[in-house]
Amino acid sequence: MSQMINIREKLIRINPSNSHKIEYSKTSVKSWHTDYSGSSYGNFSDLTDNSKEVLANTSKGLFYSATNG
Repeated sequence: MSQMINIREKLIRINPSNSHKIEYSKTSVKSWHTDYSGSSYGNFSDLTDNSKEVLANTSKGLFYSATNG
């Protein structure tokens, strides 16, 4: 598992200074945009591209997104 994954033309990462925030970049890491910010899912620790969905391991369990993160 990883804290940053590449899905098609998009990089998705756990914010290095705030593990409650998921960010994405479509500009080869020139800029990051918030995709999710909050504590409902707990602290994000790992991301995995499972081809049909993105899996996120958090302090509150395993969550998934079927819409590319």
